[in-house]
Amino acid sequence: MAMNERKTIDLEQGWEFMQKGITKLKNILEGLPEPQFSSEDYMMLYTTIYNMCTQKPPHDYSQQLYDKYRESFEEYITSTVLPSLREKHDEFMLRELVKRWANHKVMVRWLSRFFHYLDRYFIARRSLPPLNEVGLTCFRDLVYQELNGKVRDAVISLIDQEREGEQIDRALLKNVLDIFVEIGMGQMDYYENDFEAAMLKDTAAYYSRKASNWILDDSCPDYMLKAEECLKREKDRVSHYLHSSSEPKLLEKVQHELLSVYATQLLEKEHSGCHALLRDDKVEDLSRMFRLFSKIPRGLDPVSGIFKQHVTAEGTALVKQAEDAA
Repeated sequence: MAMNERKTIDLEQGWEFMQKGITKLKNILEGLPEPQFSSEDYMMLYTTIYNMCTQKPPHDYSQQLYDKYRESFEEYITSTVLPSLREKHDEFMLRELVKRWANHKVMVRWLSRFFHYLDRYFIARRSLPPLNEVGLTCFRDLVYQELNGKVRDAVISLIDQEREGEQIDRALLKNVLDIFVEIGMGQMDYYENDFEAAMLKDTAAYYSRKASNWILDDSCPDYMLKAEECLKREKDRVSHYLHSSSEPKLLEKVQHELLSVYATQLLEKEHSGCHALLRDDKVEDLSRMFRLFSKIPRGLDPVSGIFKQHVTAEGTALVKQAEDAA
């Protein structure tokens, strides 16, 4: 038999062989004792797909293999991934999700290699979504769509625990929030709509509660110290686990609730407000006031008003003093 007359592989028999390779991959991901793929295994799987896609019609199975590639992910997610996530809650669910997402990316990488011939020819010709994208979309449609609300609530609740001084696993939050970013495949929509919007709302509510207590109990300098500390901590949160694009929005919320809402009350506090600070020459507190209020739109207007009154009053007093002496 000449070389070019290779034996036709029918769909069922070819797919049965591929299925063995895919099952081996799943076992490796599930941590079952399974030897790694050798280069021979890999070549056999790759070649089987190549042959099944280059046979003469009607034995060119490119379209069927493209569909089966997707079905392999769907089957694994429905039978294994989702059940393992549904039985866990809160932080344990977040840990499982991070592990499952990492495994999913490995699976996409390996299966895309086995099916590589599809990507190069079939998909390019028909302008279909590439294998990599198909693999990630399966996770998005089946896992992410079902769980993103629960995940968001669990993350926000951990952030609030941290604000209350508890130790939390920041690396875990970073990994979870990376999923919101990566699932967008280059767009930030999922992170912004499914996580960030709710997180900002929660931040505003949190600081609104804090501020309404502090404004009653604290002197103006103490309140400003707390506000400055909160802004520093929120910035720190961004650098550790939130996406950098959240920083301006987050600080804006905190500034609004702590400073804009209470500006008048704070600056006009009887024994410790702006008047008192100017009178007693509290340079450090005044410079903190300038730092904080200069970040807010029109924030320095009330400060400069009080400063003007103070200068006028001092000046008038000096003139009167000079007149009296004369």
